[in-house]
Amino acid sequence: MGDIGAFSGLFGLDSSRYKEPVLVSSTDGVGTKLKIAQAMDVHNSIGIDLVAMVVNDLIVTGAEPLFFLDYLSIGKVKPKKVAEIIKGIAEGCRTAGCALIGGETAEHPGVMEDDDYDLAGFAVGVIEKEKIIDGQNSKEGDSLIALASNGLHSNGFSFVRKLFNTEDEEKLGQKISKLDKTLGEELLRPTKIYVGIIQQMIKEDLPIGIAHITGGGLMENISRIIPDTLDAVIDRGSWSIPPIFQLIQEHGNVDDDEMFRTFNMGIGMIITVSKTNESKALELLGKLGETAFACGQLEQGSKKVRF
Repeated sequence: MGDIGAFSGLFGLDSSRYKEPVLVSSTDGVGTKLKIAQAMDVHNSIGIDLVAMVVNDLIVTGAEPLFFLDYLSIGKVKPKKVAEIIKGIAEGCRTAGCALIGGETAEHPGVMEDDDYDLAGFAVGVIEKEKIIDGQNSKEGDSLIALASNGLHSNGFSFVRKLFNTEDEEKLGQKISKLDKTLGEELLRPTKIYVGIIQQMIKEDLPIGIAHITGGGLMENISRIIPDTLDAVIDRGSWSIPPIFQLIQEHGNVDDDEMFRTFNMGIGMIITVSKTNESKALELLGKLGETAFACGQLEQGSKKVRF
């Protein structure tokens, strides 16, 4: 916990809203999705992925993102490429409503190839201590609301790159009828940023628990926000799995359990709400233009996710 007064003027934050503020931080990277951007020589959206991975982890606590810092390590600084990467980071910060206050660009000749680079990011947010969201007040019968993902987001790319041999630029440029776009365009879809949507739900005092569906998929991430005495029971028939996941499963002959442990399967966030607030939550999300649906409920159990 820190002195929030020092941040108030800089970020336009009303510190009087916080009697006992808690500073929350998050850090992450983009992973091997970077290799797709490098193979396609398209760098203006990968920064959005970076911001999304960090702030989406931050918002699950209910914290309001304040500022963001980036770290770019690169084999050889090429100003146009660096500018495109930073442009994406700035766009992501605008969407998340946080300030991009700086970062570091480090050139590593002899360690990295000229065209190689890696990205990491760090953000700080703030929340009133008594309003921290952790899901531990959940009870039997509470509903699980799913927010749709925007494709793969930034997880599972090591498997996808091997499966589709994405080192071959021709493969990335191939039009896939099931996707109605090229494979490369689909894989580079930027990760969705959920900050604004979640903040609107928080204003209505709706979320009891929030899970960002990243590495580990639905199986591992939902269990983080349910008490030890409950299970999350997911209805697989409550949503249509997007074509990219169907393509991966068919092309790689991957079983259902592995798919649900590796990928988000079309769900970017899961929000626990009381059963009485389910309709209110879905109505609000509909007004916000969000694709959302009730996908399950909490039942007596032992902190497992069941389908």
